[in-house]
Amino acid sequence: MTHLFDPLTLRGVTFRNRIGVAPMCQYSAAEDARPTEWHLAHLLQRALGGAGLVCVEATGVLPEGRITPTCLGLWNDAQESSHARLAQAIARGGAVPGIQLAHAGRKASRRPTWQRGPAEPGWEIVGPSAAAFGDYATPHALTPEEIEALPKAFADSARRAVRAGYGFVELHGAHGYLLHQFLSPLSNTRNDAWGGDFAGRARLLLDATDAVRAAIPDAMPLVVRLSHTDWVAGGWDTEETVALSRLLKAKGVDLISVTSGGLDHRQKIDLVPLYQVPGAEAVRQGAEIPVAAVGLITTPEEAQAVVTEGRADMVLLARAVLRNPYWPAQAAIALGRPEALVPPQYDRGWADWGKLPVELAVAEPMPAL
Repeated sequence: MTHLFDPLTLRGVTFRNRIGVAPMCQYSAAEDARPTEWHLAHLLQRALGGAGLVCVEATGVLPEGRITPTCLGLWNDAQESSHARLAQAIARGGAVPGIQLAHAGRKASRRPTWQRGPAEPGWEIVGPSAAAFGDYATPHALTPEEIEALPKAFADSARRAVRAGYGFVELHGAHGYLLHQFLSPLSNTRNDAWGGDFAGRARLLLDATDAVRAAIPDAMPLVVRLSHTDWVAGGWDTEETVALSRLLKAKGVDLISVTSGGLDHRQKIDLVPLYQVPGAEAVRQGAEIPVAAVGLITTPEEAQAVVTEGRADMVLLARAVLRNPYWPAQAAIALGRPEALVPPQYDRGWADWGKLPVELAVAEPMPAL
């Protein structure tokens, strides 16, 4: 029986447990899209809290691919250098560092969520078709030549991620961003080689997957995040997600991170605990590929059940670890697995739990500022 705190190995990388910190935009990048001290403090704390993996937020492969002007990027040398510091810190904290590579498409050029509205100054946004997301600006429909250039942009950023020291790369094909926009018939109304039927709509993501897989080492896991449903009639659905996941597995993808929604403002979601786990389970069974489950997983018992019952191979937490970066360590105590760690510097703060075993590697000096 698989336990939440059993290790998980994908290719040449072993995660110390099956708890991951999902990529969460912080809208706190420097003006040139580099990580800042905020990202270092934020993500290091989640690594020290005991998670097996920590995934850096959606990171633009091109300047126009950022959601906001304060989102991260990875298209130049200065950004690569800053990411190296960030990846090293996460690894020193005991977690495998990963990065989510993304292009926001028609959802780009916005202000941070707490400000709302379009960025000022902004930039031209693009999409598969000239169809806006709700009341956002209407995007420029990408030409065939512009589409053909996109896989290289993802691959170039992936090479930078490898040099920066990340342990895995994730392609963001979910939440209504560009790769998802091409997948869904609600946002992709093209009638050429990148639209129409399932094969046409999936083409860009598959081409980007090929390019990235060729750009990273064979021993490095490749993850793809997919929204298994748009939650809108006539949109992308779970059956198509399973079919796509089979193709992605054949192209060397090692894990599908299964989420949902984000593409269409008309979506109607029943937000209950574990509401997205059925989608993960469907992909795991239908495509026979490891999956990560997300979405209102808040208690140790819920997370344990998802893994023990074989519904997913790992769980990714977002809001729960924003509230409490030490959720994994506390879950380990609750589930009787105290080998999930707190740093030895913090051992006295856990005295009520009794003496906990620790990994002294967590106490190595942090990278110089």
